[in-house]
Amino acid sequence: MTGKVAISVVSLILVVGVAIGVVAIVYKSGDPQIKTQQRSVQVVCQNAEDKSLCYDTLKSVNGIDSADPKAYIAAAVKATTDSVIKAFNMSDRLSTEYGSKDNGVKMALDDCKDLLEFAMDSLEMSTNLIRDNNIQALHSQSPDIRNWLSSVISYQQSCMEGFDDAKDGEKKIKDQFQVESLDSVQKITGVALDIMSGLSNILEQFNLKLDLKPAFRRLLAEDIDDEGFPTWFSASDRKLLASMQGKGWRSKVKANAIVAKDGSGQFKTIKDAIASYPKGNKGRYVIYVKAGVYDEYITVPKDAANILMYGDGPQRTIVTGSKCYAKGVKTMQTATFANTAPGFIGKAMTFENTAGPDGHQAVALRNQGDMSAFIGCHILGYQDTLYVQTNRQFYRNCVISGTIDFIFGTSPTLIQHSVIIARKPNMNQFNTVTADGTAEKNMVTGIVIQDCQIVPEAQLFPIRFQIKSYLGRPWKAYSRTVVMESTIGDFLHPDGWVAWAGEHFENTCYYAEHANTGPGADVSKRIKWKGYHGVISRAEATKFTAGEFLKAGPNSGSEWLKALRVPHYLGFKA
Repeated sequence: MTGKVAISVVSLILVVGVAIGVVAIVYKSGDPQIKTQQRSVQVVCQNAEDKSLCYDTLKSVNGIDSADPKAYIAAAVKATTDSVIKAFNMSDRLSTEYGSKDNGVKMALDDCKDLLEFAMDSLEMSTNLIRDNNIQALHSQSPDIRNWLSSVISYQQSCMEGFDDAKDGEKKIKDQFQVESLDSVQKITGVALDIMSGLSNILEQFNLKLDLKPAFRRLLAEDIDDEGFPTWFSASDRKLLASMQGKGWRSKVKANAIVAKDGSGQFKTIKDAIASYPKGNKGRYVIYVKAGVYDEYITVPKDAANILMYGDGPQRTIVTGSKCYAKGVKTMQTATFANTAPGFIGKAMTFENTAGPDGHQAVALRNQGDMSAFIGCHILGYQDTLYVQTNRQFYRNCVISGTIDFIFGTSPTLIQHSVIIARKPNMNQFNTVTADGTAEKNMVTGIVIQDCQIVPEAQLFPIRFQIKSYLGRPWKAYSRTVVMESTIGDFLHPDGWVAWAGEHFENTCYYAEHANTGPGADVSKRIKWKGYHGVISRAEATKFTAGEFLKAGPNSGSEWLKALRVPHYLGFKA
């Protein structure tokens, strides 16, 4: 694997170098071009949390590039790329040095190498976008770049979380890795995000007049049919998914691969069906999983883009596993089903982890696929059930159950019109629905729960006032979660939200509620944190609707959702 990465890294460095086009010129003191460069850097870094680091990051831009804002964006992405490459090389070195001595360390470092490869993929897409577009087009594509940069920090965090602080050997290596490499990844990526988040103001101060009219016609309520279909893919996708409505839809859909445990399909396992994905496939690849309980661990590889996988219903097509942290498995690797490919759609299936409350971290579904969706699925577990790891994700008509942090990760995730079920944990435990990992102020990540029912399971109901249950807790400094237009049961603790033990993110997090109903929606006794914004206005809540929160390129979130042809609201339910 290392050889493959080395080739892609060299390619990436060359691409970034071309994008920047640095011109090395020695200027005399007082040269007007130096003053132009200094003034430009001040403008570009005005939104940066760490201005000193921002100035240092952009010092390579000089000469003829100093008046070009695109050069500064490219420089920031190159610096981020360099930091990720350094971290990858360090993980490779540490794996060689310590991997043979400690299996836990080896697992963590191997995961880090995979995650940092994904980070380099995100940076390569950003670099290519910068290289191939003028500043007008680049401005309109900023949601994509901000998503990909946010994903870099998510991958970096997942790498760090793979080390177990309880073991001295792992803690020592984690501390070394973090101080010498991983912290730099987050800080420099944070600078790039700060620049991109203030891009409109930066361009204005560069005296660049942009056509800031949206490159699409916003869909009005009357443009959406009764099913609420929005937009993520191609016309052929819309036709395919439109046919998957009403009774008997399965007979109308032509599958490329059929999975059946009884041998009536082409494959007996889901893993084999995914392996049949043709190299270089264009368009949608449809996998039908017939009724059955599939006890297997599955990862959809990143090059298997645009898979549509559907079953015979969540009660009949079940993917199950029981890997858990209590049995020595790293959280990321406990997932029964993991998707790493863009454009994945899962429909009418169950993904479960049966480790139970004693298993501690035990993921049922881990998803990092950009512009992916799960429709009509059940995602069942206890602690850490749904790992919304990174990139833009959408869930609709699903059932999601668990106990501690059972919807967690660092991604732009919207869960709509679903049932969220708090389960009965051990008596010394509590329930938290969400744990968002937003670590930098200008990341575009967060968890939005809209038009959902948040309720206790039957086993929890008799003791629902003895077990404390909360909407979420701030996992990282800028954790962001919004619950809106949802019905909340009486089992919810009046505080609503709870602090992360040993941390103090109560002032920097962003927690909010809007238009919720039910006895648990009473906010009169909610926590009094600076980061808790209470019941926000409709105007403020608009930022967390699908049309805004899941933006892609020059289009609103509706553009990729509509192409998926899945039911959703672009705005508010009512």
